[in-house]
Amino acid sequence: MLRTLLTLPRFLLALLMALIGLPALLQIPAAPLTLSGVGVLAGWLGCGALAASLILMVREPAFSSRFGGLDRMYRWHHRLGVLAYGLLLAHPLLLAGQALPGNPQAAWKILSPWSQAWPGMLGWGALLGLMLGLGATFAIRLRYSVWRPLHALLSVGVLLGIGHVLMVGGLSAAAWAVMVPIMLALGWRVMRADRGQGARPYEVSAVSRLSDEIVEVTLRPLAQALDAAPGQFVMAAFFEGPHYRGCGEYHPYTLSGVAPDGGLRLSIKALGDCTRNIQSLEVGVAARIQGPFGEFFASRSAAPELWIAGGIGVTPFLALLRVGEVTSPTEFIYIYRVTRDACYLGELESYTATHPMLHFHPHVSQHDLEPLYALLAKVPDLPARQAYVCGPPPLVAAVSAWLKQHGMQAQSIHFEKFEFR
Repeated sequence: MLRTLLTLPRFLLALLMALIGLPALLQIPAAPLTLSGVGVLAGWLGCGALAASLILMVREPAFSSRFGGLDRMYRWHHRLGVLAYGLLLAHPLLLAGQALPGNPQAAWKILSPWSQAWPGMLGWGALLGLMLGLGATFAIRLRYSVWRPLHALLSVGVLLGIGHVLMVGGLSAAAWAVMVPIMLALGWRVMRADRGQGARPYEVSAVSRLSDEIVEVTLRPLAQALDAAPGQFVMAAFFEGPHYRGCGEYHPYTLSGVAPDGGLRLSIKALGDCTRNIQSLEVGVAARIQGPFGEFFASRSAAPELWIAGGIGVTPFLALLRVGEVTSPTEFIYIYRVTRDACYLGELESYTATHPMLHFHPHVSQHDLEPLYALLAKVPDLPARQAYVCGPPPLVAAVSAWLKQHGMQAQSIHFEKFEFR
């Protein structure tokens, strides 16, 4: 973790290290060189790591781009959250360790939530909230309706933790160093992202139902349009219409089209309750759009390219083709399970006539990837290409591993994970 932390830009590294270390640094003069003193410092380091983690859940395009994309920033959010939980869990264990040799009953009283006064109960409540919230964070298969309230327990745990800090140490300098960034991060996230104050107003101008499970939505800006590009994604929420029941939740959707006038196209597959409801979307529905996010095509060069799309993962390549950006020899492999899922097959095939350097390979595949690997093995000059892979996470992982095994450098394989909500 430390090695990858050092790859961050210097100002971001300095910001995170300051957030993590400052509370403990302010507390060092009051912490004795004992096991309990180390436990106190572990608690403050945990609070600092928690503050740093919460800063990284602020969903702002300019901020996330400094991390190389929102997905990378959220991975750091998760890593620092786990670090914070580990340090905060070590805090009572170390305090109990100090008392254990001479007074086991006192040690047990520290560890038992039921033996605590209010400060201790708040501390254990904070740990429980963090544990449940972190568990929900990594349980990506949970239905959104179940995941959301469980994930909200993280905020409850944070607030209980602040109460514990205040009741134990009062309004010390270390407490301020924890509370200020935490409250700023929580307030910013709730107002700007969750309540949509940082979103732009759009309106649904067209709806094209491509299959029983996929709909393409065209949006026109009602104010200043987002400065979006192919390969990026947005967080979109759709609201009530005359005959449409909006869900109002922000979810990520990759752009399948970017118009010169700022209009956007989103291809949305029914994968959950909200996206299933969007299949009945109608013209005139109000939408709010946050973003754009993503660095998928940010590092393109003049080198030959390999595009691999799985299912609805075709959308970033479709957006690129719709603006005519094929400037180097490109092998494009499009994988789908059945023909009815290949909604854009006809359109994609038409681009081969207008893009001489594009070689398109539609490929039907259920679960066996060996035919795909055989197709990849025929790609000329494979190790010298820049590969762009978009699709279900298992496909991305398997294809990336195969490409590395066959001579392609890791830095030449580009993908983004959308395992955040």
